[in-house]
Amino acid sequence: MTNLTRWEPFRDMVSLREAMGRLFEDSFVRPGTSRLSVSPKGALAVDVYETSDDVVVKTAIPGADPDDVDISLTGDTLTIKAEIKADEEVDEEDYVYRERRLGTYSRSFGLPSLVEANGAEAEVENGVLTLRLPKVEEAKPKAIEIKAK
Repeated sequence: MTNLTRWEPFRDMVSLREAMGRLFEDSFVRPGTSRLSVSPKGALAVDVYETSDDVVVKTAIPGADPDDVDISLTGDTLTIKAEIKADEEVDEEDYVYRERRLGTYSRSFGLPSLVEANGAEAEVENGVLTLRLPKVEEAKPKAIEIKAK
């Protein structure tokens, strides 16, 4: 005896609807997040935090020579560019694994406070660039004294 399978169009439409819903949610509701959660190619991942006197920016630049890192500040926009070069020339077909990222990477973003570019300090330790940008006097928190009457 032959088994007949009935076509159920509503079952197929529900699965398509669920797939489109997941696609829409991943793309538009939570932009910048994905199942892989990696930075876009060519972008540096940064950590930015504030102290009472400084804005501190940290980014990993393993393998980059400090001479190949360019930091610029225009208004409240900070731009960091780094070039990571290959150590030696190896023919492409000789590689077994090639997972290290090489090339030019950059990131531009707005800072949370106004900063004084002339007092900025940058250092690299263990492949992590730390940039300290002192806040301008107007951006520093001020205590306001309450006078009793």
